[in-house]
Amino acid sequence: MTDIQNILQFDQDLLLALNGSNSLFLDGWMACLTCGFTWIPLYVSLLYLVIKNNETMAQILLILGCSLLCVVMADGVADFIVKPLVGRWRPSNDPFIKYAVRVVGGMRGSDYGFFSAHAANTFSIAIFFCLLVRSKILSTSLIVWSLVNCYTRMYLGLHYPLDILCGLLWGGVVGIVSYIVYHKVYCRIAPANNYISTQYTSTGYSLSDIDIVELVLVLTFIYTVIAAVLIYN
Repeated sequence: MTDIQNILQFDQDLLLALNGSNSLFLDGWMACLTCGFTWIPLYVSLLYLVIKNNETMAQILLILGCSLLCVVMADGVADFIVKPLVGRWRPSNDPFIKYAVRVVGGMRGSDYGFFSAHAANTFSIAIFFCLLVRSKILSTSLIVWSLVNCYTRMYLGLHYPLDILCGLLWGGVVGIVSYIVYHKVYCRIAPANNYISTQYTSTGYSLSDIDIVELVLVLTFIYTVIAAVLIYN
């Protein structure tokens, strides 16, 4: 086999190793974790963090605009450009292996899966807020949140590992580009401030407000566990 065939075969074998289980609880948990609606409280808490820690409407709108840029670039390129051009089947729809893939609740997704919009979206947001807030605990939490979302896509048979890896790479690029746009515009509309305080990050975000985002994230994970137990068992 050629090198590309070896890579694709390894990708398929790794997917089948990560896909599914014999646990109804895990099936339900992964389905809850992968649902976009599950994470609305997290997005609301990030919005709260932005509003609470920025002084003007221009600053707030700039951050919201760059966050939207993350989603548009990550999701738009994946769903409307790369997936139709590449035309790589999702594992759950791939004619060669779809009957070997464990599918939860009939969740097969759209036809094509390269690359993962879930991976690109979540990682772009995570990277953007890592650079924006500069909090180690929030950065770690958001990256873990993104990676958990990525794992659910493989567990559910909706993406190959290579789909996820390329989605993460593109998401990282988008997050960095969006932050560069934010920083260039911010320098024109707001004074340069260096925050030196045990109560704030270096970019001026209150640690107590970051704790609220962390609490929301933890509570959301707890909710997904409870929902998996009640709904899928």
